[in-house]
Amino acid sequence: MREGRRVKAALKMGRLVNIKTLASFDFSFQPSLDRNRILALAQLDFIDRNEAIHFLGQPGCGKTHLGLALAVEAVKAGRSVYFATLADLIGSLAKAEREGTLRERIRFLCRPQLLVVDEIGYLPVIPGGGNLFFQLVNARYERGAMILTSNRGFGEWDQVFGDSVVAAALLDRLFHHAVVVRIEGASYRLRRHAELLPDAAAP
Repeated sequence: MREGRRVKAALKMGRLVNIKTLASFDFSFQPSLDRNRILALAQLDFIDRNEAIHFLGQPGCGKTHLGLALAVEAVKAGRSVYFATLADLIGSLAKAEREGTLRERIRFLCRPQLLVVDEIGYLPVIPGGGNLFFQLVNARYERGAMILTSNRGFGEWDQVFGDSVVAAALLDRLFHHAVVVRIEGASYRLRRHAELLPDAAAP
């Protein structure tokens, strides 16, 4: 009972309100994924090595599910975790910069052993946001593990962050100790409504 309360408290502190598990992930729907590779990541050695895990793929293919599931495994193992979308993360950094507390905010975001950054590329990054995110990534470089999910290829990050120099600097650090998992399959969310999609009517 006490252990259950500890896990729930840690999940809430890490902003893991939408709980996903590896047991509920449908690997049969994503044959491009190596199940054993994902289960190996769930052993959490990447956290000890301060590595960055990249989940890449189209919207709805399971990137966020996997990121959250690994974060839940980390919490169960007693690791500290923090989850945020890129937009929320940059928003909090921009607010801290305006208030003169950017250093403290970055220090706070460096405390968790695992930082999960979701939805890179889904929304436009605010002016200066790429630089703020770089400061955080640089502060965590070789000091803390990260999981990043994106629907955009690395070659498009200059468009995502609006600055090719910042994008190159980010990738330089995020690639140094990295595991890249590409998911080639279709959307989980759309599969239930496949008959409504235009392609379904094609001969």
